[in-house]
Amino acid sequence: MMNITICIGSSCHLKGSREIVHKLDQYIGEHNLRGDVTLNGSFCMDNCAEGVCVTIDDEIFSVQPENVDAFFEKEVLGRLQDRT
Repeated sequence: MMNITICIGSSCHLKGSREIVHKLDQYIGEHNLRGDVTLNGSFCMDNCAEGVCVTIDDEIFSVQPENVDAFFEKEVLGRLQDRT
């Protein structure tokens, strides 16, 4: 099971965390990954300098609404393919 956590604290909210949550949830559903990926929210994760703080299994990423598509393709789908 892959665990994705998105910061929904005030700074990340202003940087688009709500849109990122929505897009990731949509992509997880479109790819039938609900049994393979959990999507969680968290308040400040102390890494909000560049974009919205997102973790995958404790690895930290900075994601912006305009690059969430590439993030999903590379980091989520890519890691799931590597696990098989």
